[in-house]
Amino acid sequence: MKIKLKETAFKKGMSLYKLAKVMDLPQQTIYSWAKGRTQPSYLNLDKLCNILECEIGDILEAEPVQNKLF
Repeated sequence: MKIKLKETAFKKGMSLYKLAKVMDLPQQTIYSWAKGRTQPSYLNLDKLCNILECEIGDILEAEPVQNKLF
């Protein structure tokens, strides 16, 4: 899954720095999620949705599945 955290936060008028402060997490954690290096836990996804007043589908974006040859 790809996370659209930066875009979603900016639409709500919130910077990633402010989001880290509100969630009481290190900035590095939020930036790591935004860059796709790590994924938030389900608990943190729920917190993100509550803070940003959005649905999980607004934050997560499914990546295309590659066709496999058998």
